[in-house]
Amino acid sequence: MPTYPPEPFRIKVTESIRLIPPAEREKALKEAGYNLFSMKAEDIFIDLLTDSGTGAMSQEQWAAIMRGDESYAGARSFYRLKAAVEDIFGFKYFVPAHQGRAAENILAACLVKPGQYVPSNMHFDTTDANIRARGGRPTNLVIDEAFDPANPHPFKGNIDIAKLKAFIEKVGAANIPFGMVTVTNNAGGGQPVSMENLKAIADVYHSYKIPFFIDAARYAENSFFIKEREPGYAHKSVKEIAREMFSLADGMTMSAKKDAIVNIGGLLCTNDEKLFENVKNELILREGFPTYGGLAGRDLDAMAVGLYEGLDEAYLAYRLGQTAYLAARINEAGIPTIQPAGGHAVYLDAAAVLPHIPQSEFPGQALCVELYREGAIRGVEIGSVMFAHMDADTGQMVYPKLELLRLAIPRRTYTQSHMDYVADTLRRIKERAASIRGYKFTYAPELLRHFTAKFQPL
Repeated sequence: MPTYPPEPFRIKVTESIRLIPPAEREKALKEAGYNLFSMKAEDIFIDLLTDSGTGAMSQEQWAAIMRGDESYAGARSFYRLKAAVEDIFGFKYFVPAHQGRAAENILAACLVKPGQYVPSNMHFDTTDANIRARGGRPTNLVIDEAFDPANPHPFKGNIDIAKLKAFIEKVGAANIPFGMVTVTNNAGGGQPVSMENLKAIADVYHSYKIPFFIDAARYAENSFFIKEREPGYAHKSVKEIAREMFSLADGMTMSAKKDAIVNIGGLLCTNDEKLFENVKNELILREGFPTYGGLAGRDLDAMAVGLYEGLDEAYLAYRLGQTAYLAARINEAGIPTIQPAGGHAVYLDAAAVLPHIPQSEFPGQALCVELYREGAIRGVEIGSVMFAHMDADTGQMVYPKLELLRLAIPRRTYTQSHMDYVADTLRRIKERAASIRGYKFTYAPELLRHFTAKFQPL
């Protein structure tokens, strides 16, 4: 039986959850158009839709909230956050934002022009959409091993350096306003990027004078993976590894709702003073004054504390251990997941579980619906609903190489018995998998359609 380290905390406050009966679940599914995003949270028993803003804050974070300075400009809360950001990340300039997609929006507004390309390992949904919304073309250049769920490569989030060089030569560096890498690689299974690869990425971008930005939502988890898996880093602290990682880049975007363990918040950092001035102007237009960036002072204070708590190595050992535990239990049920287990979520290979459902009928969405139907558990599809798109050059539909169901684990929230319940529910679904059918859209917007689309079972 797999195990993981005991929780390095004890529970002080609880929230009641309710398992509604099957008939009520079926009614809720129909009312939501079979989209789990559209469901009422009170109808969910275990919510693994996202790890973004859904974790449990600590007593120190709640205490920091009470110290929040709500001054419109120059609040003490901002300067406490500024000290933490400078200490951990080391960039010259930063602004807070209300969440990661706001930081991405501002960066894209400042730098992306129609027809330009932004390479990365794999852009996640809001990054992809913010680039497309500006007429840009997000491009994924992750290593081939990322598309083999069973491959045990320890750093499946790595960019293929040969592909990156060839891509830059093909489109021209002048057509690339900035390059990115996502740590960990959410769209590809929460897989980490090695320090060796990060150095190579930085070298390539900088050799072409392309600014290098890190999508840092799960930077602490990525740093812990480097400590555990990469030779030469076992003796270094996670904070030291993080500083080395960010020293390679020219800036970063971050959703603080992940590794800063807050309910709301984000960051945009840069070393470029001219860009910083433009960022501040965009921020004032879209988010708020540069010392609050769309957040209350109390949120800035909670983020300042959470940035350090997310680096705690006892917490990270538990965090990654819980994810590996759930993956192992699901594998015991005969359901394949992306290997090795990622940092924040378990990714089920929906195409392998439901091989009779073609991509055009959304196997990941079908499995997502069945998980709720069977156990009132909410996950999220990461496959053709989220990422299939019409190619701008060929006019052909492009489907992603992976059809996944992601079970994202909120931080410091669920226990081992909850994980066991999830695995046991999936075991029952596996037994009747051949009877599950696909879905079609009845409504879908052009961008980020997975959030608001409606479906009909086939």
